[in-house]
Amino acid sequence: MEKKVFRYQKLMRPSSEHCCVPSCVVSARYNSTVSFHSFPVEEDLRKKWIVKIRRDDFQVNKNTKVCSVHFKPDDFMKGTRLRRLKKGAFPTLFEWNRYQVQPPRSSVWERRERPLPPDPDSDIEQDMDFDVERTGHDYCSVPEAAAVDMVLHKNEELTREIEDLRKELDQTKITLRFGLQRFAGSDEDIRFYTRFATYNHLMAFWELIEPTTHRMIRVTNSKVTKEAGNTRALPAIDEFFLFMMHLALGLKQKDLGHRFNVHQATVSRIITTWANFLYFVLGSVCIWMPKERVRAHLPEEFHLFRDTQVILDCTEIRCQTPSSLLLQSEVFSNYKSHCTFKALIGMAPHGAITFVSGLYAGSISDRELFKQSGIINLITPDMAIMVDKGFLIDNLVPCKIHRPVFLTKGKQMLPHEVTHTQSVARLRVHIERLIRRVKEHKLFDTVIPLSISGSINQLFTVACLLVNYQCGPLVKAWSH
Repeated sequence: MEKKVFRYQKLMRPSSEHCCVPSCVVSARYNSTVSFHSFPVEEDLRKKWIVKIRRDDFQVNKNTKVCSVHFKPDDFMKGTRLRRLKKGAFPTLFEWNRYQVQPPRSSVWERRERPLPPDPDSDIEQDMDFDVERTGHDYCSVPEAAAVDMVLHKNEELTREIEDLRKELDQTKITLRFGLQRFAGSDEDIRFYTRFATYNHLMAFWELIEPTTHRMIRVTNSKVTKEAGNTRALPAIDEFFLFMMHLALGLKQKDLGHRFNVHQATVSRIITTWANFLYFVLGSVCIWMPKERVRAHLPEEFHLFRDTQVILDCTEIRCQTPSSLLLQSEVFSNYKSHCTFKALIGMAPHGAITFVSGLYAGSISDRELFKQSGIINLITPDMAIMVDKGFLIDNLVPCKIHRPVFLTKGKQMLPHEVTHTQSVARLRVHIERLIRRVKEHKLFDTVIPLSISGSINQLFTVACLLVNYQCGPLVKAWSH
């Protein structure tokens, strides 16, 4: 039975050819009057087709076609049964030009208005006189002396004004650029951003470490490289200022990147680089003092404990809880009820830090930390150490131990034990104040993420060692 085709019914053809020109919806499936043409083989002409149809980075294959709607009638060969394009033809009719060929634009020379040619009957000499009279130039005349002086004076004023504007521009750049120089005139800002007492204290410390910065080993994306040439994103002193801000204020790397106008990854590398650098530079200085120097600077408050070499105490900083249950059990501290890192800090009687251990898991006991820290090798029998009750280390050290007296069950302290405990507690409070100075670096106020666990030991050690340079004595009377 023959299938009826109504007059306005769309013709359904098996071909699926369609036009690749943007906004063109012509398809061979519903149209039998439009022809489709493949892209030319010639490379130059093919690129011209791609440019004309406005398809950037367009990949052409054997099935990519352009319909005949986009070609002019004279682009097709005549006298052929199939509709074929002439050699060199390219599409020119599109929706964005309303399917019209725009006339070529005239050149600048053609669009420019020019004066009419002179009348040949006019007097040439009269025209020349007119031109001279109109321009008013006399190149043989000599300017007056007063006019020359006025011009020179004006030039000098403009030169001075340019110099003043340059100075203002440099000052504005310093003000707008976030760096150490911006806060050089404010000791309060320096103390806030770096924990150094004044700008002069900060610069004195910088003068100590600056000669070794050219030997710094810089951390890059995948390796460490020795400093070579001007490869810094910031000046060295501003990199140090950025590191101190991270340590003193605990600012996030993204915040520091916005402040110093560098990428967050650059901030991370700067922090790691300076943490390692200061860890080795400050760690190379021997902070353990001989007993003769300790006793020479012994404060009067220690007259009952003149043999004291060091006051010891442990401190903890909170860290992120690991996902591993085994690691959680290792770093969990019953004292803090949180996952922590733990370190041992030693202070000379006059207030200087003389010993800093590495960071250990928070579950370690004071006795075990004391044993593993390495301080036992520094203690001799003619010394004495002052510790808290938790340090049960009588059989570990060869020296005397000043420690508060234990209160046994069901028994009160004797009068001399009460006096001894009060005296030790009154002096041990200074190590607590020193630890508070270390933790004034706000980085340790927050929970330390495990992502920086590889450099947290260096950061903590540097913060402890910097206390000897940043602040004055714990007690004002000890400064004399």
